[in-house]
Amino acid sequence: MFVALKLTYTKYTIMFKKEVYIDRRKRLRASMQEGIILILGNSEAPMNYPDNTYHFRQDSTFLYFFGLNHPNYAAVIDIDEGKDILFGNDVDIDDIIWMGPQPSLAEQAKEVGVELSNNFNALFDYVKKAMAQGRKVHFTPPYRGATMLLLEDLTGIKAQTTKAKASVELIKAIIALRNIKDKYEIAHLDEIMAVGYEMHTTAMRLATEGAHEQFITGSVEAVAYKHGGHLSFPVILSKRGETLHNHYHNNTLHNGDLLLVDCGFDSPMGYATDNTRTFPVGGQFSQKQKDVYEIVLAANNAVKDAVKPGIMYKDVHLLAARTIAEGMKNLGLMKGDIKAAVASGAHALFMPHGLGHMMGLDVHDMEGYGEDYVGYGDEIKRSTQFGTAYLRLARELKPGFVITNEPGIYFIPALMDKWKADGINADFINFDKVNEYRDFGGIRLEDDILITQNGGRIMGDKRIPITADELSKIVGTGL
Repeated sequence: MFVALKLTYTKYTIMFKKEVYIDRRKRLRASMQEGIILILGNSEAPMNYPDNTYHFRQDSTFLYFFGLNHPNYAAVIDIDEGKDILFGNDVDIDDIIWMGPQPSLAEQAKEVGVELSNNFNALFDYVKKAMAQGRKVHFTPPYRGATMLLLEDLTGIKAQTTKAKASVELIKAIIALRNIKDKYEIAHLDEIMAVGYEMHTTAMRLATEGAHEQFITGSVEAVAYKHGGHLSFPVILSKRGETLHNHYHNNTLHNGDLLLVDCGFDSPMGYATDNTRTFPVGGQFSQKQKDVYEIVLAANNAVKDAVKPGIMYKDVHLLAARTIAEGMKNLGLMKGDIKAAVASGAHALFMPHGLGHMMGLDVHDMEGYGEDYVGYGDEIKRSTQFGTAYLRLARELKPGFVITNEPGIYFIPALMDKWKADGINADFINFDKVNEYRDFGGIRLEDDILITQNGGRIMGDKRIPITADELSKIVGTGL
Protein backbone atom coordinates (compact mmCIF):
# COMPACT_ATOMS: atom_id res chain seq x y z
CA MET A 1 0.00 0.00 0.00
CA PHE A 2 1.51 3.33 -1.08
CA VAL A 3 0.80 6.32 1.14
CA ALA A 4 1.87 9.87 0.29
CA LEU A 5 2.85 11.58 3.54
CA LYS A 6 1.96 15.22 4.11
CA LEU A 7 5.13 17.26 4.61
CA THR A 8 3.92 19.37 7.52
CA TYR A 9 6.19 20.46 10.35
CA THR A 10 5.88 22.74 13.36
CA LYS A 11 8.91 24.12 15.19
CA TYR A 12 8.09 24.16 18.89
CA THR A 13 9.77 26.21 21.60
CA ILE A 14 12.56 24.39 23.44
CA MET A 15 12.62 26.58 26.56
CA PHE A 16 10.52 29.14 28.39
CA LYS A 17 11.93 32.61 29.05
CA LYS A 18 14.38 32.68 31.93
CA GLU A 19 12.01 34.57 34.24
CA VAL A 20 9.77 31.49 34.37
CA TYR A 21 12.58 29.35 35.81
CA ILE A 22 13.73 32.09 38.17
CA ASP A 23 10.21 32.40 39.57
CA ARG A 24 9.80 28.64 39.97
CA ARG A 25 13.03 28.35 41.94
CA LYS A 26 12.15 31.38 44.05
CA ARG A 27 8.77 29.93 44.98
CA LEU A 28 10.26 26.52 45.76
CA ARG A 29 12.90 28.08 47.98
CA ALA A 30 10.27 30.12 49.83
CA SER A 31 8.19 27.01 50.53
CA MET A 32 11.06 25.09 52.16
CA GLN A 33 12.45 25.47 55.66
CA GLU A 34 16.20 24.98 55.41
CA GLY A 35 19.08 23.15 53.78
CA ILE A 36 19.98 22.61 50.12
CA ILE A 37 17.90 21.15 47.31
CA LEU A 38 19.85 18.77 45.10
CA ILE A 39 18.41 18.39 41.60
CA LEU A 40 20.20 15.85 39.41
CA GLY A 41 19.76 15.82 35.67
CA ASN A 42 19.86 12.60 33.69
CA SER A 43 22.87 11.06 31.97
CA GLU A 44 22.91 9.23 28.67
CA ALA A 45 21.58 5.65 28.84
CA PRO A 46 23.22 3.01 26.61
CA MET A 47 21.04 0.73 24.52
CA ASN A 48 23.47 -2.11 23.83
CA TYR A 49 26.96 -0.64 24.21
CA PRO A 50 28.23 2.59 25.78
CA ASP A 51 28.34 4.85 22.72
CA ASN A 52 24.98 3.73 21.32
CA THR A 53 22.48 5.51 23.56
CA TYR A 54 18.73 5.88 23.77
CA HIS A 55 17.24 9.20 22.76
CA PHE A 56 18.14 11.50 25.65
CA ARG A 57 15.28 12.58 27.91
CA GLN A 58 16.09 15.05 30.66
CA ASP A 59 14.77 14.51 34.18
CA SER A 60 11.45 16.35 34.50
CA THR A 61 12.32 17.96 37.84
CA PHE A 62 15.48 19.37 36.33
CA LEU A 63 13.53 20.60 33.29
CA TYR A 64 10.92 22.28 35.47
CA PHE A 65 13.41 24.33 37.50
CA PHE A 66 16.36 24.67 35.12
CA GLY A 67 15.01 24.00 31.61
CA LEU A 68 18.26 22.70 30.09
CA ASN A 69 17.91 19.56 28.00
CA HIS A 70 21.53 18.50 28.34
CA PRO A 71 23.00 15.32 29.88
CA ASN A 72 25.25 15.20 32.93
CA TYR A 73 24.11 18.43 34.57
CA ALA A 74 23.11 18.90 38.18
CA ALA A 75 22.01 21.87 40.24
CA VAL A 76 21.67 23.09 43.80
CA ILE A 77 19.02 25.45 45.11
CA ASP A 78 20.49 26.69 48.37
CA ILE A 79 17.64 27.60 50.69
CA ASP A 80 19.79 29.06 53.45
CA GLU A 81 22.06 31.19 51.25
CA GLY A 82 19.43 32.12 48.65
CA LYS A 83 21.40 31.10 45.58
CA ASP A 84 21.24 28.67 42.67
CA ILE A 85 24.25 26.88 41.20
CA LEU A 86 24.52 24.83 37.99
CA PHE A 87 27.13 22.07 37.85
CA GLY A 88 28.47 20.48 34.67
CA ASN A 89 31.50 20.28 32.41
CA ASP A 90 32.29 22.31 29.33
CA VAL A 91 33.05 20.35 26.17
CA ASP A 92 36.63 19.66 25.12
CA ILE A 93 38.11 19.37 21.64
CA ASP A 94 37.15 15.70 21.32
CA ASP A 95 33.50 16.60 22.02
CA ILE A 96 33.64 19.44 19.50
CA ILE A 97 34.93 17.09 16.79
CA TRP A 98 31.89 14.86 17.18
CA MET A 99 29.21 17.37 18.20
CA GLY A 100 30.43 20.72 16.92
CA PRO A 101 30.88 23.88 19.01
CA GLN A 102 28.68 24.01 22.11
CA PRO A 103 27.66 26.89 24.39
CA SER A 104 29.56 27.00 27.65
CA LEU A 105 28.05 25.95 30.97
CA ALA A 106 28.06 29.58 32.13
CA GLU A 107 26.24 30.70 28.95
CA GLN A 108 23.58 28.04 29.38
CA ALA A 109 23.18 28.91 33.05
CA LYS A 110 22.44 32.53 32.15
CA GLU A 111 19.74 31.38 29.71
CA VAL A 112 17.73 30.16 32.71
CA GLY A 113 18.69 32.96 35.08
CA VAL A 114 21.43 31.19 37.02
CA GLU A 115 24.45 33.38 37.81
CA LEU A 116 26.66 30.73 39.45
CA SER A 117 28.09 27.66 37.71
CA ASN A 118 30.93 25.26 38.36
CA ASN A 119 32.43 22.02 37.07
CA PHE A 120 30.62 18.81 37.95
CA ASN A 121 33.18 17.58 40.48
CA ALA A 122 32.63 20.73 42.55
CA LEU A 123 29.16 19.37 43.36
CA PHE A 124 30.76 16.71 45.59
CA ASP A 125 32.58 19.33 47.64
CA TYR A 126 29.43 21.46 47.94
CA VAL A 127 27.28 18.60 49.22
CA LYS A 128 30.03 17.31 51.50
CA LYS A 129 30.46 20.77 53.07
CA ALA A 130 26.70 21.17 53.57
CA MET A 131 26.47 17.80 55.30
CA ALA A 132 29.47 18.61 57.50
CA GLN A 133 27.65 21.75 58.61
CA GLY A 134 24.62 19.65 59.57
CA ARG A 135 22.47 21.11 56.80
CA LYS A 136 19.65 19.05 55.28
CA VAL A 137 20.19 17.74 51.77
CA HIS A 138 16.85 17.41 50.02
CA PHE A 139 16.36 15.28 46.89
CA THR A 140 13.46 13.63 45.06
CA PRO A 141 13.13 9.83 44.66
CA PRO A 142 15.57 8.60 41.97
CA TYR A 143 14.24 6.27 39.28
CA ARG A 144 17.42 5.42 37.37
CA GLY A 145 20.21 3.22 38.63
CA ALA A 146 22.89 5.72 37.60
CA THR A 147 21.21 8.45 39.66
CA MET A 148 20.94 6.18 42.69
CA LEU A 149 24.66 5.44 42.48
CA LEU A 150 25.50 9.13 42.07
CA LEU A 151 23.40 9.97 45.13
CA GLU A 152 25.29 7.32 47.08
CA ASP A 153 28.60 8.90 46.05
CA LEU A 154 27.36 12.39 46.94
CA THR A 155 25.64 11.67 50.25
CA GLY A 156 26.85 8.29 51.47
CA ILE A 157 23.29 6.94 51.44
CA LYS A 158 23.27 3.40 50.01
CA ALA A 159 21.88 3.31 46.48
CA GLN A 160 19.17 0.81 47.34
CA THR A 161 17.81 3.09 50.08
CA THR A 162 17.90 6.44 48.27
CA LYS A 163 14.21 6.28 47.31
CA ALA A 164 13.21 5.76 50.92
CA LYS A 165 15.47 8.62 52.02
CA ALA A 166 14.00 11.15 49.59
CA SER A 167 12.73 14.38 51.14
CA VAL A 168 8.97 14.30 51.75
CA GLU A 169 9.08 18.05 52.41
CA LEU A 170 10.60 18.62 48.96
CA ILE A 171 8.22 16.18 47.27
CA LYS A 172 5.17 17.97 48.65
CA ALA A 173 6.59 21.41 47.85
CA ILE A 174 7.31 20.51 44.20
CA ILE A 175 3.92 18.86 43.74
CA ALA A 176 2.21 21.99 45.04
CA LEU A 177 4.00 23.99 42.34
CA ARG A 178 3.76 21.57 39.42
CA ASN A 179 0.10 20.65 40.01
CA ILE A 180 -0.93 24.17 38.99
CA LYS A 181 0.06 24.81 35.39
CA ASP A 182 0.96 28.44 34.69
CA LYS A 183 -0.14 30.40 31.61
CA TYR A 184 3.03 29.49 29.72
CA GLU A 185 2.58 25.77 30.32
CA ILE A 186 -1.10 25.93 29.41
CA ALA A 187 -0.32 27.76 26.16
CA HIS A 188 2.37 25.20 25.28
CA LEU A 189 0.11 22.24 26.08
CA ASP A 190 -2.69 23.74 24.00
CA GLU A 191 -0.23 24.20 21.14
CA ILE A 192 1.18 20.67 21.12
CA MET A 193 -2.28 19.09 21.24
CA ALA A 194 -2.22 19.63 17.47
CA VAL A 195 0.45 16.93 17.24
CA GLY A 196 -1.67 14.53 19.29
CA TYR A 197 -4.56 15.30 16.93
CA GLU A 198 -2.38 14.49 13.91
CA MET A 199 -1.09 11.27 15.49
CA HIS A 200 -4.62 10.00 16.07
CA THR A 201 -6.13 11.09 12.78
CA THR A 202 -3.18 9.46 11.01
CA ALA A 203 -4.05 6.15 12.68
CA MET A 204 -7.71 6.61 11.77
CA ARG A 205 -7.00 7.28 8.10
CA LEU A 206 -4.75 4.21 7.81
CA ALA A 207 -7.23 1.78 9.42
CA THR A 208 -8.30 -0.13 6.33
CA GLU A 209 -8.93 -3.73 5.35
CA GLY A 210 -5.64 -5.66 5.34
CA ALA A 211 -3.60 -2.95 7.08
CA HIS A 212 -1.01 -4.08 9.60
CA GLU A 213 -0.92 -2.74 13.15
CA GLN A 214 2.83 -2.18 13.05
CA PHE A 215 2.60 -0.04 9.91
CA ILE A 216 0.05 2.21 11.60
CA THR A 217 2.11 2.29 14.79
CA GLY A 218 5.21 3.37 12.88
CA SER A 219 3.24 6.04 11.04
CA VAL A 220 1.95 7.42 14.35
CA GLU A 221 5.48 7.48 15.77
CA ALA A 222 6.72 9.32 12.66
CA VAL A 223 4.30 12.18 13.39
CA ALA A 224 5.85 12.72 16.82
CA TYR A 225 9.41 12.62 15.54
CA LYS A 226 8.85 14.91 12.57
CA HIS A 227 7.63 17.64 14.94
CA GLY A 228 10.91 17.57 16.86
CA GLY A 229 9.81 15.56 19.88
CA HIS A 230 9.15 11.91 20.51
CA LEU A 231 6.60 9.67 22.18
CA SER A 232 5.34 10.49 25.66
CA PHE A 233 5.02 6.71 26.17
CA PRO A 234 5.23 3.64 23.90
CA VAL A 235 2.27 3.53 21.53
CA ILE A 236 -0.63 1.31 22.56
CA LEU A 237 -2.32 0.20 19.32
CA SER A 238 -4.22 -3.05 18.99
CA LYS A 239 -7.43 -4.67 17.90
CA ARG A 240 -7.19 -6.58 21.19
CA GLY A 241 -8.09 -3.51 23.21
CA GLU A 242 -9.25 -5.54 26.20
CA THR A 243 -5.55 -5.69 27.18
CA LEU A 244 -5.25 -2.26 28.76
CA HIS A 245 -1.64 -1.53 27.79
CA ASN A 246 -1.23 -3.66 24.68
CA HIS A 247 2.12 -3.06 22.97
CA TYR A 248 1.80 -6.05 20.59
CA HIS A 249 1.44 -4.68 17.07
CA ASN A 250 1.58 -7.77 14.87
CA ASN A 251 -2.07 -8.24 13.89
CA THR A 252 -3.56 -7.73 10.45
CA LEU A 253 -6.71 -5.62 10.51
CA HIS A 254 -10.03 -6.41 8.89
CA ASN A 255 -13.11 -4.28 8.41
CA GLY A 256 -15.17 -4.26 11.58
CA ASP A 257 -12.25 -4.86 13.97
CA LEU A 258 -12.22 -2.37 16.83
CA LEU A 259 -8.83 -0.66 16.89
CA LEU A 260 -7.79 0.98 20.17
CA VAL A 261 -5.09 3.65 19.83
CA ASP A 262 -3.57 5.27 22.94
CA CYS A 263 -0.61 7.55 22.20
CA GLY A 264 0.89 10.94 22.91
CA PHE A 265 3.55 13.47 21.97
CA ASP A 266 6.49 14.46 24.17
CA SER A 267 7.41 17.98 23.10
CA PRO A 268 10.97 19.38 22.83
CA MET A 269 10.35 20.92 26.28
CA GLY A 270 9.19 17.57 27.66
CA TYR A 271 5.46 18.30 27.94
CA ALA A 272 3.05 15.50 27.08
CA THR A 273 -0.18 14.84 25.30
CA ASP A 274 -2.16 11.66 26.02
CA ASN A 275 -5.27 10.65 24.09
CA THR A 276 -7.10 7.45 23.28
CA ARG A 277 -9.58 6.71 20.54
CA THR A 278 -11.23 3.43 19.57
CA PHE A 279 -12.86 3.00 16.18
CA PRO A 280 -13.93 0.29 13.74
CA VAL A 281 -11.56 -0.51 10.89
CA GLY A 282 -13.28 0.73 7.75
CA GLY A 283 -15.28 3.29 9.71
CA GLN A 284 -18.60 1.53 10.35
CA PHE A 285 -19.68 0.21 13.75
CA SER A 286 -21.82 -2.88 14.06
CA GLN A 287 -24.90 -2.24 16.20
CA LYS A 288 -23.39 -4.26 19.03
CA GLN A 289 -20.18 -2.21 18.90
CA LYS A 290 -22.03 1.09 18.69
CA ASP A 291 -24.20 0.26 21.70
CA VAL A 292 -21.12 -0.21 23.89
CA TYR A 293 -19.25 2.69 22.28
CA GLU A 294 -22.04 5.14 23.05
CA ILE A 295 -21.92 4.15 26.72
CA VAL A 296 -18.20 4.97 26.91
CA LEU A 297 -18.75 8.22 25.04
CA ALA A 298 -21.57 9.14 27.43
CA ALA A 299 -19.24 8.54 30.39
CA ASN A 300 -16.51 10.64 28.80
CA ASN A 301 -18.90 13.52 28.10
CA ALA A 302 -20.46 13.30 31.56
CA VAL A 303 -17.01 13.76 33.08
CA LYS A 304 -16.16 16.62 30.71
CA ASP A 305 -19.31 18.45 31.78
CA ALA A 306 -18.93 17.69 35.51
CA VAL A 307 -15.32 18.65 36.27
CA LYS A 308 -14.78 21.93 38.08
CA PRO A 309 -12.75 23.31 40.99
CA GLY A 310 -13.72 22.11 44.44
CA ILE A 311 -14.95 18.62 43.62
CA MET A 312 -13.07 15.41 44.31
CA TYR A 313 -11.88 13.56 41.24
CA LYS A 314 -12.80 10.31 42.95
CA ASP A 315 -16.43 11.49 42.80
CA VAL A 316 -16.00 12.16 39.08
CA HIS A 317 -14.58 8.65 38.68
CA LEU A 318 -17.67 7.25 40.38
CA LEU A 319 -19.90 9.34 38.08
CA ALA A 320 -18.22 7.64 35.10
CA ALA A 321 -18.65 4.26 36.81
CA ARG A 322 -22.37 4.86 37.33
CA THR A 323 -22.80 5.99 33.72
CA ILE A 324 -21.14 2.81 32.52
CA ALA A 325 -23.11 0.61 34.90
CA GLU A 326 -26.41 2.19 33.84
CA GLY A 327 -25.56 1.65 30.20
CA MET A 328 -24.55 -1.96 30.78
CA LYS A 329 -27.77 -2.56 32.67
CA ASN A 330 -29.73 -1.22 29.71
CA LEU A 331 -27.91 -3.76 27.51
CA GLY A 332 -28.77 -6.54 29.96
CA LEU A 333 -25.20 -7.17 31.09
CA MET A 334 -25.74 -5.77 34.59
CA LYS A 335 -28.73 -5.82 36.92
CA GLY A 336 -29.97 -4.51 40.23
CA ASP A 337 -29.55 -1.12 41.85
CA ILE A 338 -26.87 0.89 40.04
CA LYS A 339 -25.63 2.81 43.09
CA ALA A 340 -25.32 -0.43 45.04
CA ALA A 341 -23.56 -2.09 42.11
CA VAL A 342 -20.96 0.68 41.86
CA ALA A 343 -20.51 0.75 45.63
CA SER A 344 -19.79 -2.97 45.44
CA GLY A 345 -17.33 -2.44 42.58
CA ALA A 346 -19.33 -4.48 40.08
CA HIS A 347 -18.61 -2.01 37.27
CA ALA A 348 -14.91 -2.88 37.55
CA LEU A 349 -15.53 -6.10 35.63
CA PHE A 350 -15.81 -3.78 32.63
CA MET A 351 -13.60 -0.84 33.73
CA PRO A 352 -10.90 -2.24 36.02
CA HIS A 353 -8.89 1.00 36.13
CA GLY A 354 -9.14 4.58 37.31
CA LEU A 355 -10.68 7.41 35.34
CA GLY A 356 -7.53 9.47 34.84
CA HIS A 357 -4.33 11.04 36.10
CA MET A 358 -2.38 14.29 36.24
CA MET A 359 -0.52 15.25 33.08
CA GLY A 360 2.20 17.75 32.26
CA LEU A 361 5.98 17.28 32.07
CA ASP A 362 5.35 13.58 32.67
CA VAL A 363 2.48 11.83 30.96
CA HIS A 364 1.61 10.52 34.44
CA ASP A 365 2.68 13.80 35.93
CA MET A 366 5.10 13.55 38.88
CA GLU A 367 4.26 9.88 39.41
CA GLY A 368 7.93 9.28 40.24
CA TYR A 369 7.50 11.33 43.42
CA GLY A 370 4.92 8.83 44.64
CA GLU A 371 1.46 8.40 43.18
CA ASP A 372 -0.29 8.87 46.51
CA TYR A 373 1.45 12.20 47.10
CA VAL A 374 0.36 13.45 43.67
CA GLY A 375 -3.12 12.03 43.30
CA TYR A 376 -4.27 11.84 46.91
CA GLY A 377 -2.27 13.97 49.36
CA ASP A 378 -3.44 14.26 52.96
CA GLU A 379 -7.11 14.86 52.18
CA ILE A 380 -8.11 11.45 50.83
CA LYS A 381 -6.80 7.90 51.05
CA ARG A 382 -6.65 5.30 48.30
CA SER A 383 -9.41 2.71 48.11
CA THR A 384 -8.53 -0.97 48.44
CA GLN A 385 -11.44 -2.07 46.23
CA PHE A 386 -10.58 -3.77 42.94
CA GLY A 387 -10.74 -1.23 40.13
CA THR A 388 -11.01 1.88 42.26
CA ALA A 389 -7.68 0.97 43.86
CA TYR A 390 -6.07 1.73 40.48
CA LEU A 391 -7.40 5.31 40.47
CA ARG A 392 -4.27 7.46 40.17
CA LEU A 393 -6.02 10.76 40.87
CA ALA A 394 -8.68 11.23 43.53
CA ARG A 395 -7.96 14.61 45.15
CA GLU A 396 -9.88 17.88 44.98
CA LEU A 397 -9.64 19.59 41.61
CA LYS A 398 -8.17 23.09 41.39
CA PRO A 399 -7.82 25.65 38.58
CA GLY A 400 -4.67 24.92 36.61
CA PHE A 401 -4.80 21.13 36.96
CA VAL A 402 -4.34 19.25 33.68
CA ILE A 403 -5.91 15.81 33.91
CA THR A 404 -6.93 12.94 31.67
CA ASN A 405 -10.49 11.69 31.26
CA GLU A 406 -10.36 8.11 30.03
CA PRO A 407 -13.32 5.85 30.80
CA GLY A 408 -13.49 2.49 29.09
CA ILE A 409 -15.36 -0.77 28.74
CA TYR A 410 -13.39 -3.99 28.26
CA PHE A 411 -14.39 -7.63 27.98
CA ILE A 412 -11.47 -9.54 29.50
CA PRO A 413 -12.17 -13.29 29.24
CA ALA A 414 -9.88 -14.32 32.11
CA LEU A 415 -11.46 -11.75 34.44
CA MET A 416 -14.98 -12.71 33.35
CA ASP A 417 -14.25 -16.37 34.03
CA LYS A 418 -12.74 -15.66 37.45
CA TRP A 419 -15.64 -13.53 38.61
CA LYS A 420 -18.18 -16.08 37.42
CA ALA A 421 -16.33 -19.00 39.02
CA ASP A 422 -15.91 -17.13 42.31
CA GLY A 423 -19.41 -15.64 42.28
CA ILE A 424 -18.02 -12.10 42.52
CA ASN A 425 -20.80 -9.50 42.29
CA ALA A 426 -23.21 -12.15 41.03
CA ASP A 427 -26.11 -9.99 42.28
CA PHE A 428 -25.20 -7.33 39.73
CA ILE A 429 -23.72 -9.20 36.74
CA ASN A 430 -25.57 -11.28 34.13
CA PHE A 431 -22.67 -13.58 33.37
CA ASP A 432 -24.40 -15.53 30.60
CA LYS A 433 -25.13 -12.32 28.73
CA VAL A 434 -21.60 -11.03 29.36
CA ASN A 435 -20.21 -14.22 27.83
CA GLU A 436 -21.84 -13.25 24.50
CA TYR A 437 -19.29 -10.40 24.35
CA ARG A 438 -16.32 -12.65 24.98
CA ASP A 439 -14.57 -11.70 21.73
CA PHE A 440 -15.66 -8.07 21.72
CA GLY A 441 -12.34 -6.47 22.74
CA GLY A 442 -12.23 -3.11 24.48
CA ILE A 443 -13.07 0.57 24.07
CA ARG A 444 -11.37 3.53 25.74
CA LEU A 445 -11.89 7.23 24.96
CA GLU A 446 -9.43 9.70 26.46
CA ASP A 447 -9.24 13.49 26.39
CA ASP A 448 -6.89 15.89 28.18
CA ILE A 449 -8.74 18.47 30.29
CA LEU A 450 -7.68 21.76 31.86
CA ILE A 451 -9.51 22.69 35.05
CA THR A 452 -10.52 26.34 34.71
CA GLN A 453 -11.90 28.83 37.24
CA ASN A 454 -15.47 27.68 36.62
CA GLY A 455 -15.28 24.23 35.05
CA GLY A 456 -13.07 22.44 32.59
CA ARG A 457 -12.23 22.35 28.91
CA ILE A 458 -10.61 19.93 26.50
CA MET A 459 -7.13 21.15 25.66
CA GLY A 460 -6.17 22.21 22.14
CA ASP A 461 -8.17 24.07 19.55
CA LYS A 462 -10.14 21.06 18.31
CA ARG A 463 -11.24 17.74 19.71
CA ILE A 464 -9.95 14.57 18.09
CA PRO A 465 -12.86 12.96 16.13
CA ILE A 466 -14.95 11.00 18.61
CA THR A 467 -18.58 10.65 17.54
CA ALA A 468 -19.65 7.74 15.33
CA ASP A 469 -20.50 10.18 12.55
CA GLU A 470 -17.12 11.94 12.76
CA LEU A 471 -15.30 8.61 12.70
CA SER A 472 -17.23 7.34 9.68
CA LYS A 473 -15.98 10.34 7.68
CA ILE A 474 -12.26 9.88 8.42
CA VAL A 475 -11.48 6.23 9.23
CA GLY A 476 -9.93 4.40 6.31
CA THR A 477 -9.73 7.43 4.00
CA GLY A 478 -5.92 7.34 3.67
CA LEU A 479 -3.40 10.15 4.03
